[in-house]
Amino acid sequence: MERPARNAVAASLAATGIRIAVWVLVTTLVSLSGASADPNTQTVEAQPVGARGTGTGRVSDRPEIPLGLDLYFPVPEGNPLSSETVALGRTLFFDPILSRDLRLACAGCHDPERAFTDGRALSVGVIGRVGTRSVPTLVNRAYGRSFFWDGRTSSLEDQVLLPIQDPMEMDMSLDDVVERLRRDPVYSERFLQRFGRIPTHVDLANALASYLRTILSGDAPIDRYMNGVRDALSTQARDGLRIFRERGNCTACHLGPTFTDERFHNTGVAWKYPPPAPHATSADEAGRLVDLGRFAVTGDDEDRGAFKTPTLRDVERTAPYMHDGSLATLADVIDFYDRGGNANPYRDPGIRPLDLSAEEKQALQTFLRSLSGNVSEGM
Repeated sequence: MERPARNAVAASLAATGIRIAVWVLVTTLVSLSGASADPNTQTVEAQPVGARGTGTGRVSDRPEIPLGLDLYFPVPEGNPLSSETVALGRTLFFDPILSRDLRLACAGCHDPERAFTDGRALSVGVIGRVGTRSVPTLVNRAYGRSFFWDGRTSSLEDQVLLPIQDPMEMDMSLDDVVERLRRDPVYSERFLQRFGRIPTHVDLANALASYLRTILSGDAPIDRYMNGVRDALSTQARDGLRIFRERGNCTACHLGPTFTDERFHNTGVAWKYPPPAPHATSADEAGRLVDLGRFAVTGDDEDRGAFKTPTLRDVERTAPYMHDGSLATLADVIDFYDRGGNANPYRDPGIRPLDLSAEEKQALQTFLRSLSGNVSEGM
């Protein structure tokens, strides 16, 4: 579930980008925490394991930041974190009250047991409506710069409302869903206690976005390795890490504590060839982009067929892969990049054949599995 970018978020993410670059240079997953120069952004500190907010809605309530993630935690001033808001958002996330048929909750597509994905190639909405893209993971989206595969929104507050309104997902208008919440005496009371008024779509967005910010994943073997526990990675996984950094050049896109550059790239996944047809001509057999990706948002030719780099955190749990779920396994993904993706007029110049050996592919896969950590949520 993912409004033009707020100045606060943009500034905080620019600072985060600098820290990510430092992370790559010193090969450590732990970034130094620091104060934001932007007064519209607050820094969130770590909270001891198992600690819970008091439910008072105080801004001092904090989530725990797992090992490996940036201790600087961007939160917009207009929606400060509080345990009460997070708890309300969590209830809403697991409640099908937000969908037209009262059967599909946000968690129906973002399953905590699957690192908040659903295990399907394509999303399935109300009444079994099948979408055109796969469900992305929600882990560590607090650090995100844009949301959805095409980056159509730049804040979680905007992101969370779009699946509710999408006919292929939850199929509700904001007026209808707010009216439904107002008719519910429990939600009416909880919104009144937290926000001082009956439910509105703004407060709905704030509650859901607050909960999503607490979905974090870290403390993976790679994090322990980078923090001095040398046996946290096997010899094969360390070989895979070397390939990941060097020959594979995976860090060109998958970098920093969240293993994503938050940018958009054409790797050729959306470039498809039609099945052979009787009497087909060479023109008929030409490939084409079946999904324009980021181009549909920006209108820039360079964005044709480009999609946001997904995080590799917990990648072992988020199959199938790519924006269309077209690659079933990690081995399939490695083979795809090993051959240089799918050639097309818009493919990123950095995508090229790697010619990895079977042994190198297995080492790389072993390393990728080391990125699965502990997923936590709530406060």
